[in-house]
Amino acid sequence: MFERFSSGYYLGRFYVEPYEGTTAAIHSSEHERLNEHLYATGEGIDRLDTPLVMKLERAHFPVLGNEGVPTGTLAVPYELAEECSLPDDRPVLLADAPRARELLRYAGYETPDAT
Repeated sequence: MFERFSSGYYLGRFYVEPYEGTTAAIHSSEHERLNEHLYATGEGIDRLDTPLVMKLERAHFPVLGNEGVPTGTLAVPYELAEECSLPDDRPVLLADAPRARELLRYAGYETPDAT
């Protein structure tokens, strides 16, 4: 689904659509699978609920898991969707673990290894 794009990002595609939520979301099973594959360290107990960080157009945003979102879909809050001409099948960047921790820290999220 995602392949290495650059030193800090993976590239993939989602059907991107607006929704009523306040935080972007993908189906919970996809969120957990991506989180485990990209963010888990394999040392001790890894949190698989840490927000993923994606980039659509010029906006970075955290992405959570949500059972109500269809698989293969990225649901984004309406204020983000207004700038992107949605719904549409779109390329999406997914930050790798070091870049995601940095972006989440800037946004005020507590990450497991933030100091």
